[in-house]
Amino acid sequence: MMNSASDSQIQSETDQLSLSDVNQSINIPGPGWRRWLAFVGPGFLVSVGYMDPGNWGTDLAGGSRFGYALLWVIVVSNLMAQFLQVLCARLGLVTGKDLAMACRDYYSKPIATVLWILCELAIISCDLAEVVGSAVALNLLFKIPLEIGVLITGLDVLLLLGFMKFGFRKIEAIVITLVATIFFCFAYEIASAKPDWPAALKGTLIPTMPSVGAWLIAIGILGATVMPHNLYLHSSIVQTRKKGKEKSDVKDAIKYNTVETIVALSLAFLVNAAILILAASVFGKSGIAVEQLQDGHKLLQSALGGASATVFAVALLASGQSSTITGTLAGQIVMEGFMRWKLKPWIRRTITRLLAIVPAIAIIHFSGGKDTVQLLVISQVVLSMQLPFAIFPLMAITSDRRQMGIFTNSNLVKFVGYSICFIIAALNAFLIFQGLFDKK
Repeated sequence: MMNSASDSQIQSETDQLSLSDVNQSINIPGPGWRRWLAFVGPGFLVSVGYMDPGNWGTDLAGGSRFGYALLWVIVVSNLMAQFLQVLCARLGLVTGKDLAMACRDYYSKPIATVLWILCELAIISCDLAEVVGSAVALNLLFKIPLEIGVLITGLDVLLLLGFMKFGFRKIEAIVITLVATIFFCFAYEIASAKPDWPAALKGTLIPTMPSVGAWLIAIGILGATVMPHNLYLHSSIVQTRKKGKEKSDVKDAIKYNTVETIVALSLAFLVNAAILILAASVFGKSGIAVEQLQDGHKLLQSALGGASATVFAVALLASGQSSTITGTLAGQIVMEGFMRWKLKPWIRRTITRLLAIVPAIAIIHFSGGKDTVQLLVISQVVLSMQLPFAIFPLMAITSDRRQMGIFTNSNLVKFVGYSICFIIAALNAFLIFQGLFDKK
């Protein structure tokens, strides 16, 4: 354990609100479930990225256009996400580096710079979805114009700075509360919608692709589920749960963080599946393709009543705000990890938010706030396009014994991991090919 002087230094630096400075050991009480609870936090913080407005857009589009047919895509995507996030947790716990730092040290400077730029583009695309989703929710709940709503979402920078003063655990508690809000909101929605469960089970277990157009949404679901910035985020914040440097300590940390990751992302899967099932049961059976989040709200109001529509808007707001917190933290980690740029926290987070707010206002202004679902789908496809540039390095570094020692990937993990990498890359290549040559 750290000595008292070291503890005082860390506390002082934490008060300056630098995320990397809260990556310290924690006291873990007792054996069993109490010991596991001490590790709860990072996985749930990461899980909000798997139920953000980008997921809403792809799931609403998939369910309203193709019914329950694309549920299996959510299942496969979530399993891929669990596998990759567990690897990120292992990387952070074993090496003491986040994925950005590891890439900077593993690759030449030009390659690391390219990876950083691509990751920043992904974060901007993800943030775009989050601020648009939050703005739509504010519009639905309080009739605030979309452009003003986007500006209001920028206040989460000030909120995040304020919450960090109380410790990183408080951030985790807030996000877990928002995740619980989303979960219970959709539990209510599903109970009200009365889905066709046999059809939902068929869509979950039997892979089908209803049309060529479904590929865009399927890849959007993949990009919305396996999110690049979450890989960087998880490999950093998981270090807040590392205790000791002995092999047994690291093994325990890996074990408990793995369980927490699987539990958290399984709950995220239930939320994603619920969104698609809700869209299929309310919109899909009526042949209504949801083009705007606002339309989803109106249709729910007419189909299930005002309470259901309000719950939809509340869940959307919780989704957008929780995701902006994690997206901002990820932007900080990526900038520091790749480029070693040490900026004041408020400057760093303001830059990250502005990179999303400015294009969001421009897009909303010129589109008149229309086609928000299509905008969200496209933003998630961009994430999918960037994903190989995060997961191939992740696999390469965690498969290198010089980096991971005895915790290097086994042959089975290498096979599964690289298979996921090549499948995602092939799907992206197919989508590009379809866009270039499909004239239909």
